[in-house]
Amino acid sequence: MAVALQALPRLARAPLRPLLRGGPGARLASGMALAEQARMLFENTVGAVLPGPMMHRALSLDPSSGHLKVRDRSFQLRQNLYLVGFGKAVLGMAAAAEELLGQHLVQGVISVPKGIRAAVECSGKQEMLLKPHSRVQVFEGAEDNLPDRDSLRAALAIRQLAEGLTADDLLLVLISGGGSALLPAPIPPVTLEEKQTLTKLLAARGATIQELNTIRKALSQLKGGGLAQAAYPAQVVSLILSDVIGDPVEVIASGPTVASVHNVQDCLHILNRYGLRAALPRSVKTVLARADSDPRGPHACGHVHNVIIGSNALALAEARRQAEAQGYRAVVLSAAMQGDVKSVAAFYGLLARVAGAHLAGVSPEEEKQLHEQAAALQLPDLQLEEALQAVKEAGGPICLLAGGEPTVQLQGSGKGGRNQELALRVAAELGPRRPPPGAVDVLFLSGGTDGRDGPTEAAGAWVTPELAVQAAAEGLDVATFLARNDSHTFFHRLQGGAHLLYTGLTGTNVMDVHFLFLRPRG
Repeated sequence: MAVALQALPRLARAPLRPLLRGGPGARLASGMALAEQARMLFENTVGAVLPGPMMHRALSLDPSSGHLKVRDRSFQLRQNLYLVGFGKAVLGMAAAAEELLGQHLVQGVISVPKGIRAAVECSGKQEMLLKPHSRVQVFEGAEDNLPDRDSLRAALAIRQLAEGLTADDLLLVLISGGGSALLPAPIPPVTLEEKQTLTKLLAARGATIQELNTIRKALSQLKGGGLAQAAYPAQVVSLILSDVIGDPVEVIASGPTVASVHNVQDCLHILNRYGLRAALPRSVKTVLARADSDPRGPHACGHVHNVIIGSNALALAEARRQAEAQGYRAVVLSAAMQGDVKSVAAFYGLLARVAGAHLAGVSPEEEKQLHEQAAALQLPDLQLEEALQAVKEAGGPICLLAGGEPTVQLQGSGKGGRNQELALRVAAELGPRRPPPGAVDVLFLSGGTDGRDGPTEAAGAWVTPELAVQAAAEGLDVATFLARNDSHTFFHRLQGGAHLLYTGLTGTNVMDVHFLFLRPRG
């Protein structure tokens, strides 16, 4: 696979082969280490949403006529094509676009994470690098996924290119997860530092990505349709790799090519909810007051064609196919897993115990609690009944799949990310006090498809019910690390970091994936 994982160094790596349930696949599922299977599945899932293949599926060029086809729309190219982009997957997207479009591309500017070109080169993914003497200028910034001076310079270069276009031009906009941090252009007099501080405070208090983006758009020159307005009257085509639940184009990267549907009152409501309105800097109050009285109203984006080319649902579909190839009965639970990480972990803990009881042939005692916990999460696409029915019918190994983006309310000053925090909390739920049935092996994995979980170099982690006991033997107390939000430190110390997933920057981003493996023993 293109994604080279370093996780599970103590386990031998084996090539993935097409396998059928009931034949060699069933033998693989019963004889291969669960941790190695989990790693392989994560690797193949990420590989399905790498930017190159998705760009080639979305774009096609007729060299003889110069017609560019984007899904069902066609555009005439005549040395009038420009490109901008921002996001964790945009380097690979731009490389694919450059390969497809050749000399038709006049000029481009992209904003990508700091260090991504070196990481891609080190991993041997030459197809995700721009050609020498490329017409696309690359800015690297947003270290640790936070806006900085480098990403601000990139955003201003993107705005300058867009503002110079005419009605005869076509602007191709490449957008992926992480785009908000890579396109910071605060409306004066708001400074980058003030906007960043406000965003950090909201995130630390548990604000959702939708709420964060509502505030970002209100304070940005380019978000909330601002980039589309800057490019007018040029035609704009946006190719979007979604990192947001439900794939709402107005939320992904804060919707730079989508007119904002939010107003100042929405912003004030969010700020009140998290107790931040009274502490707003004067500059933020000035910009919000100015927007409230702007006679021009919201940006119009009738000249824009937005296209989703990849998503978490696509990744989960591939995960299901690969899990079935490994000999598992596989079910996608949800591509909209969200809510507080504690509640999500409680759900997965209950699900593991109930599903494990069914596989072990005993009556589950907590099925009612599982349904109550599922209802509390309010997931619009949850397929819990289908999953439990599949477990009852399987009689063999089962893999339950989900994706999304839970939130973590920070209470300590430790180091971690939502995937490592979720995995550790699931381990606590499956610990000695409430273990799954002893006749069933259980493993839970949570990983970020971008390869970076919070401000750490790990993509996520995997756990089993035995983890708490193993940790105690090494003098590590799960509850103590959770109280500090210090999951990365915990996993780094436990067994030499063997439970961590390390991918490096993958070059893509479609949120997180969660795998729950259950395998009867014997």
